[in-house]
Amino acid sequence: MNKISINLNPTIPQLPKTEDKTKINVRYTLISPYVSVHIYWDKKNSELVYEIEEPHLINEEKNLLKILERNLNELINIDVIIDNTPESMIDYLNKTASLLIEELNLKISEDSYRKIFYYLFRDFIGLNEIEPMVKDYFIEDIECNGINTPVYVVHRVYRNMRTNLFYRSIDELSNFVEKLAQRCGKYVSYANPLLDGSLPDGSRVNATYTTDITSRGPTFTIRKFTKIPWTPVQLIGMRTVSPEMLAYFWILLEHKLNVLITGGTASGKTTLLNAIAFFIPPEARVVSIEDTRELNLPRENWLPSVARMSFGAQKIGEVDLFSLLKNSFRQNPDYVIVGEVRGKEAYVLFQGMASGHSSIGTVHADSVDTLIKRLETPPIELSPTLINVLDSVAIMSHAVVNKQQTRKLREVTEIINVDKSGNAVIHTPFLWNPYDDSFYFRREIKAFEKISNRYGTSLENLYKELYIRARLLFEMYRKEIFDFYQTQKIINEYYKNPAAVISAFGLTQ
Repeated sequence: MNKISINLNPTIPQLPKTEDKTKINVRYTLISPYVSVHIYWDKKNSELVYEIEEPHLINEEKNLLKILERNLNELINIDVIIDNTPESMIDYLNKTASLLIEELNLKISEDSYRKIFYYLFRDFIGLNEIEPMVKDYFIEDIECNGINTPVYVVHRVYRNMRTNLFYRSIDELSNFVEKLAQRCGKYVSYANPLLDGSLPDGSRVNATYTTDITSRGPTFTIRKFTKIPWTPVQLIGMRTVSPEMLAYFWILLEHKLNVLITGGTASGKTTLLNAIAFFIPPEARVVSIEDTRELNLPRENWLPSVARMSFGAQKIGEVDLFSLLKNSFRQNPDYVIVGEVRGKEAYVLFQGMASGHSSIGTVHADSVDTLIKRLETPPIELSPTLINVLDSVAIMSHAVVNKQQTRKLREVTEIINVDKSGNAVIHTPFLWNPYDDSFYFRREIKAFEKISNRYGTSLENLYKELYIRARLLFEMYRKEIFDFYQTQKIINEYYKNPAAVISAFGLTQ
């Protein structure tokens, strides 16, 4: 057979946005030249549908596929080669399948083989039926709620959609959950029916294995890892934040103040965290700590750490967030980033803030009051007065604007003082107004007073910097500078020679 070519990174299309979902009818390629997706309005059910279009096999081709799969299962151990490049895995699978066809004297036309090979690739190298969704740049989450119910996806542009994928048998779904566990380097069984892990590409997996846990059978949810995260400029374009908010965080991080990003599940906390990390000075040493890998920082002097689960009942080999964070302060970091604060590691993080290590993190809470209560109560049990080392809290939330699901930086709140009883004096310099979908900010920023007292910089200069940096970010948005590396290059250049950058964008100080 000839060399097989599969393009796993087709061009990312520009998708049309419309308030009227009934007008949506788009199709784009996921795995070229084999698979595309059709997104359209289903009149019968009055909802958007995400329909995967794979090569159609006639009965004879289906039988040939079964023969090849059965024999390949005995010949190859895909786990041995799964860490290789996609090209080398495709080449290896193609050569092995071609040898089998010769040995078994199977009669397969070139066109049939190419269609059949796609399914071999999908099921041996990929993640079976969900592989096209995994390869879709726009998909954030893939959700399966059990058998005989459609798999759902969360799309960056069109949000929640039903797909045309169903799992019809518990055995089929159980086998797939086992495959997910193997790819995560974990183990699931009837004795250990819960799976929480990361795929090799960094995507987070949560799954259940038995009907004892979930009545519809095994389930799984995959939160896809974004290899190239959103830039600050893209968040302006999505109206998630205002340029002034981003300029504020730029100044805070430059001066090593401490920031926590709060919000509910999937409210965009990590997205914002990744975006404001662009503002960390280029020469700074950054150490990040996560339980599952989600951060992707455009910098060289970065030490990413990921917690490791234990093996067996004795908790052998466990490395938790607490241990990683405690160790990180011995690695001379200028900035410490914690992917999600939720346990005893919070005490170490706040002690680090108190000792002068600039820290950024995320935590589940929908207001400053809720945040303080979470930090005070088990399992964190932080002394309320220690919360005073926190300078700013960014509160992310889901919102519906013009009938469209979106994410907003709802407010930015500064901690002025927290007393022993947990009562907080706060100041809110930035606020999103849902009634007119506009961002507002006050002229007074308490964090600037801290910076002025600490570094001797005049308040006048700090406000001047806020305005010029906000204008620069907006100008980058206006010029459609969304590229990951170009964005970081401009921000780095601003640290070295702000006058040159301001001049290049036609701005005046």
